[in-house]
Amino acid sequence: MSKIRRNFTKEQKLEIVSQSLEEGVSIEDLAEQYKIHANSVYKWRREYLRNEGASFPGHGNKVMSAEEQEIARLKKQLKEAELEKEILKKALGIFSSPDRKNLLS
Repeated sequence: MSKIRRNFTKEQKLEIVSQSLEEGVSIEDLAEQYKIHANSVYKWRREYLRNEGASFPGHGNKVMSAEEQEIARLKKQLKEAELEKEILKKALGIFSSPDRKNLLS
């Protein structure tokens, strides 16, 4: 028999994590209350403590540090510049071919 996989929103995860960080709260009791495995609570706590505001991005968005964001931005910029260069090379080849008539006249 398979279990139904439950999805929690960012707000729900933050609520569970904030409750788990309170003094005197047992992770196991909290997990039982929300009908999840205790390891999930520990994992969410670890992610929250590591990333704070950027934790639980959802929809496949990666959590990236400032350096990783800069690297991703620069890679995107490089890819665009390479594409522009290829377009200009093709245009130069078209306009400078000897069998073309003078385009300015």
